[in-house]
Amino acid sequence: GLCMRLDSTISFPYQMTLGAIQNDSLIFEMGQEIGKQCRRIGLHINFAPVVDININPKNPVINSRSFGDDPEKVAEKGLAYLKGLQSENILASAKHFPGHGDTGSDSHKTLPIINHSYKRLDSLELVPFKKLINNGLNSVMIAHLYIPALEDEENLASTLSPKIVNGLLRDSLQFKGLVITDALDMQGVTKYFSPGEIEVRALLAGNDLLLLPKDVPLAISSILKAVEKGRIDENYLEEKVKKILRFKYKSGLANNPKIELNDLAKDLNNPKAIALNQQLYEESTILLSNNNLA
Repeated sequence: GLCMRLDSTISFPYQMTLGAIQNDSLIFEMGQEIGKQCRRIGLHINFAPVVDININPKNPVINSRSFGDDPEKVAEKGLAYLKGLQSENILASAKHFPGHGDTGSDSHKTLPIINHSYKRLDSLELVPFKKLINNGLNSVMIAHLYIPALEDEENLASTLSPKIVNGLLRDSLQFKGLVITDALDMQGVTKYFSPGEIEVRALLAGNDLLLLPKDVPLAISSILKAVEKGRIDENYLEEKVKKILRFKYKSGLANNPKIELNDLAKDLNNPKAIALNQQLYEESTILLSNNNLA
């Protein structure tokens, strides 16, 4: 929820906690409430849900952000969250494609390597993404991962890989929504490529939105030079811009919405949302053992 970035707002449970809830309709209600709060404050996209499979206990960055280690359950809970958000016309974003769960390193600090076959990825990591894509997912965030089974170029992050973004996600999985990079100031991409070149490669790989470039003016000038030199086709760039504009219209931005500041904190901390949050925590309680059974 908003509490990840803003104080004085409700802190909904981490996804690991939500993974213990049996009634997925509660996760839908949470997604719906978060969607309402996003709209109330003027946000139109939420980089959620995380649908990585939590199968590596040494994972320093996903762990509590994941619904769990069962791909089907992660898919179902991710779908409930997705439907809740999008019921309020908030763009949901499944991440971190094609799956950041089985790593022992943090892509904020280095480039993790996933040494699994495509067959394994398809039967585990890709399961939630396929489920959400087939149920109206609006956007996907690409992870900074090196996956030799999918990409021949050594140390090329999935974010910069045409084979993964255009090939796997767009062509094989038939995803038609927005493709967003993970933050481009993370060492998962900056370790092997320089700002400017990173953004050009990310665009050529098939991404639509380039998130958090380390040097925005350099990113813009590098893309412009790539267009002028013919490295990036001008029609290709125009196609990306039009696609983003379509999603902006879809989100209602063409109507010039104004945010009413009166009662903002009160609306974000409404009694229904507070009660739902309490229920989420109550429903996630698990009895691991009971030594006093008769």
